[in-house]
Amino acid sequence: MTRERSYRALSARAAVGYLENLGGEQVDEETVEGDDWRASVSERTVDVGPSIRLNEVTVVFEGEEAAVEHVIEKFSQKAIRAGG
Repeated sequence: MTRERSYRALSARAAVGYLENLGGEQVDEETVEGDDWRASVSERTVDVGPSIRLNEVTVVFEGEEAAVEHVIEKFSQKAIRAGG
């Protein structure tokens, strides 16, 4: 199963750290792998108004459905607090 989620006001470095805290191991600059899941992280800057730009991190989660859903739930809780 594959799921894609985007998070604003979060850095790719922080996203990788959160994924490592959830049991993953960084295998390259953009990829973290857990036992039953894998996540690829990309980062870009987006316009949210005429004068405001924010980081937006996109994470593509892949793996067994239960594992992916669990990681997305836990990762999203961390990412939402970070953007606070």
